[in-house]
Amino acid sequence: MSRDLAPGTAACRGRLRVYLGSAPGVGKTYRMLDEAHRRIDRGADLVVGYIECHGRRNTEHVLGGLDVVPRLTRSHRGGEFQEMDLDAVLARRPSVALVDELAHTNVPGGRNAKRWQDIDELLDAGIDVITTVNIQHLESLNDVVEKITGIPQRETVPDEVVRRADQIELVDMAPQALRRRMAHGNVYGAEKVDAALSHYFRVGNLTALRELALLWVAGRVDEGLRDYRAAHDIDRVWETTERVVVALTGGPEGETLIRRAARIADRTAGGELFAVHVTRSDGLAGASPGSLAEQRRLVESLGGSYHVVVGDDIPTALLSFARAHDATQLVLGTSRRGRTSRFLTGPGIGETTVDASEDIDVHMVTHAFTGRGRLPPLGRRHSRRRTASGIASGLALPALLTAVLSQVPSLNLTTVALIFQLGVVAVALLGGAVSALLASVAASLLLNYFFIPPVHTFTIGEPNNVIALVVFAVVALTVSTVVDRASRLTTRAARATAEAETLSTLAGSVLRGADAVPALLERTRTAFGLDSVALLDRAGGAAIARSDVDGDPASDRVVTELPVDGEALLILSGRRLPAADMRVLTAFAAHVAAALERDRLATAAAEVEPIRAADRMRTALLAAVGHDLRTPLAAALAAVGSLRSPDVEFSDDDRAELLDLADESLVRLTRLVDNLLDMSRLQAGALTLHLAPVRLDEVLPRAVDSLADPDAPVRPLGLDTAPAVLADPPLLERVLANVITNALRHNAPGAPVLVTASGHLHRVEIRVVDRGPGIAPEDRDRVFLPFQRLGDTDNTTGVGLGLALSRGLAEAMGGTLGVEDTPGGGTTMLLTLPAAGDDPDGS
Repeated sequence: MSRDLAPGTAACRGRLRVYLGSAPGVGKTYRMLDEAHRRIDRGADLVVGYIECHGRRNTEHVLGGLDVVPRLTRSHRGGEFQEMDLDAVLARRPSVALVDELAHTNVPGGRNAKRWQDIDELLDAGIDVITTVNIQHLESLNDVVEKITGIPQRETVPDEVVRRADQIELVDMAPQALRRRMAHGNVYGAEKVDAALSHYFRVGNLTALRELALLWVAGRVDEGLRDYRAAHDIDRVWETTERVVVALTGGPEGETLIRRAARIADRTAGGELFAVHVTRSDGLAGASPGSLAEQRRLVESLGGSYHVVVGDDIPTALLSFARAHDATQLVLGTSRRGRTSRFLTGPGIGETTVDASEDIDVHMVTHAFTGRGRLPPLGRRHSRRRTASGIASGLALPALLTAVLSQVPSLNLTTVALIFQLGVVAVALLGGAVSALLASVAASLLLNYFFIPPVHTFTIGEPNNVIALVVFAVVALTVSTVVDRASRLTTRAARATAEAETLSTLAGSVLRGADAVPALLERTRTAFGLDSVALLDRAGGAAIARSDVDGDPASDRVVTELPVDGEALLILSGRRLPAADMRVLTAFAAHVAAALERDRLATAAAEVEPIRAADRMRTALLAAVGHDLRTPLAAALAAVGSLRSPDVEFSDDDRAELLDLADESLVRLTRLVDNLLDMSRLQAGALTLHLAPVRLDEVLPRAVDSLADPDAPVRPLGLDTAPAVLADPPLLERVLANVITNALRHNAPGAPVLVTASGHLHRVEIRVVDRGPGIAPEDRDRVFLPFQRLGDTDNTTGVGLGLALSRGLAEAMGGTLGVEDTPGGGTTMLLTLPAAGDDPDGS
């Protein structure tokens, strides 16, 4: 960009360069600083507005030597926070400014809530800006990233802000390489490495985020390519990606064409499918809204997109759409017209499209309806009453004009002919083309007989009068046909507009989500002026939903049935509906079916989830009973049986040891029965959880004291600074005790079991880390089955309620329990629980 204008001039806006990464640590800030040094070497006046090094030595080293604008300190809720000093950067007026973390939310107190708004001010001042952002901070991908990582992003930036950048550069790194960088301490401090590697920075998460970043950048590259072709008037297709367009008429052959086009698109990786329906500007052109709705659902289920374009020249509209989307293939159905129809009406849409397609490949797909169509209707369809009125007026009006005009001898032939022609046009408006044809014939005969010399005879004396009569007849027919067509198209356009508005309102009712079915029924009743609309279950006849008029229903009500799907029926009560209304009602029925299916799925999902949860609890409970009750009971019986045996004399020490064994076994049995009873009440809904804020540094000592060996090597780390969790204290104590017991059993000799905790937004993650042999990935689900030791043959010690029941207790408190690898070897049990409140220091 030329710098002939000084920074700050209104006509000179700065350029924005964005380094986009898939995850923290891929090297965005480092690349930005590297670019800064290159620009300084070229003589650019560059300052650092804000850089966040996160304690990374390499980044801090590259930052050295750059001109850094001092930060601004703001106070908020008792804390001190540093932000970019926007006014200082504007006053400094560099040619380039580095501003890290585009999606950052500013501390309250400044004039802008977001950092991207600060950057926008710098750009308006004519300052070039280089910034960074991660893919998870883009607004459009926020929900997708949360589904992948389980962590919502509270700091987002509108996609349009990044799209407006003059340059977007992807900073890419393989997931394995990023994890190695993380393990070496080049991203986070040592205390955060284990948690990061086993949670957000899992290989699957990083791979998915990397794919999102690549696809998003690829989309921007595609936009840039289209802009370049438009700017350079390049009309020919560049086959960078296989894009297939299928043309739909709403006819029965649509499904065949869609599936054929989908197979073509699937032949290459990254192929795209577009379905397009061309509607004429004069209305719906006979297309069935119901059929189009079904075909649209099929297209979307196959991963394609559906589009509607308006155009009177269908081949031109199709090819224009295909070229606008850089399509390489166009799929059309062979004509449904027969040979006679093709002979009379000339080349069809398919042939015309092929002739004009140039570099787009056109596929003419045969189907079961080829050649089975009919000639289009030539005239306007009117009611029988109106048709009869038109025929009567076509005969009566010329006779009436003849009677009147014959009494005015001063009129010449030209004037009389024009008056007759006006009468023919009037008949065309009233009765259509057929009536106008009859009127023009009658007018020609009467004009010849009464007004063309010699009068009162059909003989014409002068050749000029013959020509005049022929011209009159042709003009009368032509004008009447045009008038009839204009009237017909006006009526159709008005109806199409009304239908489009009605369907648009209907779609809005569906998209609003909750209570969609009642809203659709109400829209149907009011749009068509009905007394009532009811949705009935076909099996039992019960009303699923209904909408009734407030006043008294009409006395001459007509009941119309319209099938919605295999399980529901739409009952319409009120006036008699014409065929045109029934066509639109078919589209209504399709929307009702979609809304009804969505409600059914939501209801089924809501019903299944409690059953699944109860089943998990029941399975864990019954399986635990099989082992955990047997072990202490057998030990107690053996000890008591030995003491009661008359055949053995025990010393005092032996007797005391057996009593201790019996006492310990009965205590374990009592504790286990209590746990089982609590879980039974919980599963039955009779045990109310007493959820309360619980400090982990308070509950862990009680859990350790309940172990078989209270002096076991258990080392807490960071529990005093971790946020409080929302849990039932006794249940949390049992879960921790069971998990720690399992870790101690499999830990390396002499190594302590590490218990750590950290907050992540609204969740708290508790990790119990051992240095044992670890668990293979294929065994991680099996470890939560009761009495699973994965090769351990020591069956003399119980496992309490087992990890299976511990997971059930965790899920009952709204948490999760899972397995991760310990970096360097071993197993990490990850217990996630809701945070008791917002952590002010959480990020």
